[in-house]
Amino acid sequence: MSRLFTKTSVAPAGARLLLRRLLCSASQPDLVVIGSGPGGYVAAIKAAQLGLKTVCIEKDASLGGTCLNVGCIPSKALLHNSHLYHQAVHNDLAARGIEFDNLRLNLDKLMEQKSNAVKGLTGGIATLFKANKVQRVQGFGSISGPNQVTVNKADGGSEVINTKNILIATGSEVTPFPGIDIDEDTVVSSTGALSLKKVPEKMVVIGAGVIGVELGSVWQRLGSQVTCVEFLGHVGGVGIDMEVSKQFQRSLGKQGLKFLLDTKVTAAARETGGKIRVDVESVKGGKKTALECDCLLVCIGRRPFTANLGLDSVGIKLDSRGRVPVNERFQTSVPSIYAIGDVIQGPMLAHKAEDEGIICVEGICGGHPHIDYLNVPSVIYTHPEVAWVGRSEEQCKAEGIPYRIGKFPMSANSRAKTINDAEGFVKVIAHKETDRLLGCHIVSSVAGELINEACLAMEYGASAEDIARVCHAHPTVSESLREAALAAYFGKPINSI
Repeated sequence: MSRLFTKTSVAPAGARLLLRRLLCSASQPDLVVIGSGPGGYVAAIKAAQLGLKTVCIEKDASLGGTCLNVGCIPSKALLHNSHLYHQAVHNDLAARGIEFDNLRLNLDKLMEQKSNAVKGLTGGIATLFKANKVQRVQGFGSISGPNQVTVNKADGGSEVINTKNILIATGSEVTPFPGIDIDEDTVVSSTGALSLKKVPEKMVVIGAGVIGVELGSVWQRLGSQVTCVEFLGHVGGVGIDMEVSKQFQRSLGKQGLKFLLDTKVTAAARETGGKIRVDVESVKGGKKTALECDCLLVCIGRRPFTANLGLDSVGIKLDSRGRVPVNERFQTSVPSIYAIGDVIQGPMLAHKAEDEGIICVEGICGGHPHIDYLNVPSVIYTHPEVAWVGRSEEQCKAEGIPYRIGKFPMSANSRAKTINDAEGFVKVIAHKETDRLLGCHIVSSVAGELINEACLAMEYGASAEDIARVCHAHPTVSESLREAALAAYFGKPINSI
């Protein structure tokens, strides 16, 4: 640049204009990410690591989005600690030779541990931003042009950021139930259910999907009588294998959770004395009944968060489910604007958003984006856990795919037996002709950890025989996956009849 001015101390007007443009271009971000949830913050860090000047806009005071603040992370803290309490109350620890008196629940302390976990992880993102030179801007970001984002600040001010590319990673929000007002006190969403001040005597949960059974399990373990009302005829939500769902429901039922399946909620009202009346009836029609509870938890799903993002201003239209349409490179109808995570098609999962964020920015940098959504695992963090990846048996039938099944019960696994936690099974589905792994479905106390081996196998096109011939450490619960794979390709496992 300095060579332009070696012969004269005053640059010509044209050169000065060129200089201003170059300086402006140099200061302009390559990428502005709207949202700092798992998809957004991971995309921002990856972009910075690849050399892009990156800005991440977050409307909330803490980073991490729903997952870290009021979703995955706090719920898993409560699930783990409530399970420990449940073990103590129901003599599971006594059966292991651990005896004590005067057991009591300190709910405040339990909530404090949850909050500390959240603070540590959200603060960790801030540290990662600083280390990777990602600029953080707090405020509500909205698109005001194909290459421009306007940030409205809490103090009433605003900031305009011009950028080469924009990535929408705003996640999702709780889907409201028509006619039921949530006050996050006695009628709560998944957010309010993470911070109840006391254990309700009776709780009704609308929905027995992933969030419903997880949070229902937390409060049932802590002493509440929980009833889940589910519109579908099974628990666990969409995509779960039906054999797994039945086993899962039996397990939760033995713990004390009650289920009303094929049932819909028609109304809810607060009554005198602080109770809540919930009117329900069969989906197929029939007599209406009423349930009474102290706390009503609404868990009917989540919807993409796209309100007030300025999508109309650049001509981006949503699909019939409120999602942002994108191509295989995660580009919207505006080439400089991308979208990932819960705002686009696919399962609303944190790890799915993370992968999309990485792949998207690699594409922006010239890479070739690719993701196989059949290889995105799902996990329900109850006890036992439920996890799956790939096709269910029902999907194989619907698609006309010839398949074989191999199963192995946890009751025959030596590690599960030694820790007295042997409920569940592993189910492997392999192609009948090629033996290629089509799906894996697990009910186990460590299903969420085991499923990743199946994900790796599927990603690299492994067969059931491939898994069965890999040496697994003994004694480990992971041996059950090997045995199920052995049963799928050979017809019989070694350690079970």
